[in-house]
Amino acid sequence: MSLTVAILAGGLATRLRPVTERIPKCLVDVDGRPFAVHQIELLRRHGVTEIVFLVGHLGELVPRALGDGSQWGVRLRYRFDGPRPLGTGGAIRQALPELGEAFFVLYGDSYLECDYPAIQQAFAASGKAGLMTVYRNEDRGDRSNILFDGDQIVAYDKQRRTPGMKHIDYGLGVFRASVFAGYAGDEALDLVTVYQDLLARNDLAGFEVPTRFHEIGSPAGLEELRAYLAGEAR
Repeated sequence: MSLTVAILAGGLATRLRPVTERIPKCLVDVDGRPFAVHQIELLRRHGVTEIVFLVGHLGELVPRALGDGSQWGVRLRYRFDGPRPLGTGGAIRQALPELGEAFFVLYGDSYLECDYPAIQQAFAASGKAGLMTVYRNEDRGDRSNILFDGDQIVAYDKQRRTPGMKHIDYGLGVFRASVFAGYAGDEALDLVTVYQDLLARNDLAGFEVPTRFHEIGSPAGLEELRAYLAGEAR
């Protein structure tokens, strides 16, 4: 049985303005449908049926557009940001009652065609409190920021990169709820900090994904995904 997936969909999406002045990024049109629908269908193909959208900017439009998920054979739930943004980690911390003892975390602008059951199994076998998926990109597109030795993550740092860093954060994580319960509830928290704290105490597993990720965080990424999905449909 698959873990619940928390989708981080609360950002302002400034790079996609003016479109995202009217709708949240997860509802941006991709091939005639909201991007979130493509995410939902992808997750369902990989056995995921429990999905929680963590929404903020224009978040009230998301349940209105997607409903309860029954038309895709999944159950959708929604958790809204509080009166002030608490960051990606803070949004997860607020949603813990909806997520269970362990869960996936996926960015709301990422389309990740990967083996979700295998990643879940690797997390369970690791005995660690968290798992980060990584992709060997060797500075293609975004700069590499992870030193991965084939078995585990040795270093993760977006500011101080080293020549040995050939991988990048793929965008899918797995966590035990206890990881987030350990942070103060009223302070902003970034998911990067959570990963780095886990790594510092040797409690972060790594899983290398062989296929590249797609995203709609920028106009260029959006066009690439549209082309990719058009190719899939042929």
